[in-house]
Amino acid sequence: MGKFFSRMGDGAAVWLSEADIRADIEAGTLDAADRAKVPPLTGDEQKYLFELCTMPQQMVCVDRGKEIVTTGDSGATKLPYDGSIPMDRSTAVLVHERAFCVDTMEMGNIDYSYKQVKAILHEEKSALETAQMHTVVPLLYGAMPNLGLYTKPDGPVDNWSELLPAGKIAEARAAQEEAVEHAVKDLVYCADGLYEAGADGINFDTVGASGDADVLATLNAVRILKEKHPDLPINLGMAGEFILGMHGQLYFDGVRLAGLYPHKQVKIAEQAGATIFGAVVNTNSSQSFPWNVARVCTLVKACTEAAHIPVHVNVGMGVGSVPLTLTPPVDAVSRADKAIIEIGKADGL
Repeated sequence: MGKFFSRMGDGAAVWLSEADIRADIEAGTLDAADRAKVPPLTGDEQKYLFELCTMPQQMVCVDRGKEIVTTGDSGATKLPYDGSIPMDRSTAVLVHERAFCVDTMEMGNIDYSYKQVKAILHEEKSALETAQMHTVVPLLYGAMPNLGLYTKPDGPVDNWSELLPAGKIAEARAAQEEAVEHAVKDLVYCADGLYEAGADGINFDTVGASGDADVLATLNAVRILKEKHPDLPINLGMAGEFILGMHGQLYFDGVRLAGLYPHKQVKIAEQAGATIFGAVVNTNSSQSFPWNVARVCTLVKACTEAAHIPVHVNVGMGVGSVPLTLTPPVDAVSRADKAIIEIGKADGL
């Protein structure tokens, strides 16, 4: 039998045999099942993935009626600041709404962290309000918690990434705990102001990039905000498929944060009061697309089965089985989307 066109996790084109694809699908789902302690994909689901990976069309899609909604992060900054088209953020929002037909849109600053937004919150509120006056789609405001910004020399606390290699474990943990307190204040302060300016929701993006303390700060902020503004939608999008234990001894409602995979992350997001959960599964650039897509479907399926809030899976560059390359190929992206919707049962992308 001939070979089928596919991709590697870095976007490189590759031709795989039927046996290679089947073996990679099985290996991918077993890897995810073993790491997260969840069931692997069924035989029928693996068979469907094989059919999806071997479809001759360059681009595939779901059947009519099975479409789902999309959310985004830093969308308003991509057109103006990546050098593609010179325009301000409000115009970029309109382009996404009226030309790209997005379901939701997000405002954000090019310095995409709430600690940096705090200093210019007045200007960000004004920009958000202006954009709201011209748009119809829900318009969120987003940025990262980015706990690392609270370390010296730019922040007030010692850098745990320097303390840990020096064997100063207690000091590193204390620094992270102090950073959590600073971050919670900033996240709540910024979200309060943006809520007053008319934000349709708040996006906490790339949560956990600095480890479990980063996650704890976000969860605490979400809980405070939902108590103050019960009608405020909050999207909590993760940074990685499992929570890095940079501290290792942090808990939220009695649950240890370090090491949690998406099906357990979504439960603590619900407990905090998040409205939408952004699940992440990392793409392995040295493995094939069939391996990666089987893996992401395994973890996403477990997440959506555990969830009571919508799960919007991150399918950006380097996550969600999308190849790790600046311009991801549409053949891989469309297959990833279709698989995550039809097997993973995602509520959004």
